Amino acid sequence: MKRVFGAKKDKEPPPSIQDASDRINKRGDNVEEKLKKLDAELSRYKEQIKKTRPGPAQEAIKARAMRVLKQKRMYEGQRDMLYSQTFNLDQVAFASEGLKDAQQTMSALKSANKELKGMMKTVNIQDIDNLQDEMMDMMDVSNEIQETLGRSYNVPDYIDEEELMGELDALEADMESEADGIPSYLHPDKEETDVDTEFKLPAAPTGNTTAAQVNLLPCSFS
Repeated sequence: MKRVFGAKKDKEPPPSIQDASDRINKRGDNVEEKLKKLDAELSRYKEQIKKTRPGPAQEAIKARAMRVLKQKRMYEGQRDMLYSQTFNLDQVAFASEGLKDAQQTMSALKSANKELKGMMKTVNIQDIDNLQDEMMDMMDVSNEIQETLGRSYNVPDYIDEEELMGELDALEADMESEADGIPSYLHPDKEETDVDTEFKLPAAPTGNTTAAQVNLLPCSFS
């Protein structure tokens, strides 16, 4: 049967938007090249018209220039039409890309939603609350253990606060004396008698002592 009626040809896939846009842009480039050539030809005719005196020769040049100008207008119309088609294809391509992005976004959201649902099934709020309660209980027990281990064994049960305050005042006085530069143990005791006053000793000499004063001192030799 295939030999009699022939095999059915496979249909070619329709061109994509990018293929159509590339083809139109290529046509537009060809039209631009033709317009450049026509512009160069018109410029040459303008120079010839300026250099030629009015008459049949100038009119012939003007006729050729008019023909080139009509071709230019025709190609400009084609160029504008191709630009419009390209713009429409770009708009369609933009909309198509936007729909593809939306489809991918929806697919990603569905996948993430499914994954979250599966993860939520493995998480129980009650288990989390119970875990928190257990952690708090263990922290309380740990604090009690630390307090027990930190007890002092030789501290008496009853301590006189007035006695402690007295010791604290004495310690502050010692610290103030040491801050002045004289340790407390070097301070004279007010109850002790001054030795110089008791024996009425003369004051130590000051300045240079002369030889006469030295000779006046009694000396005893045994």
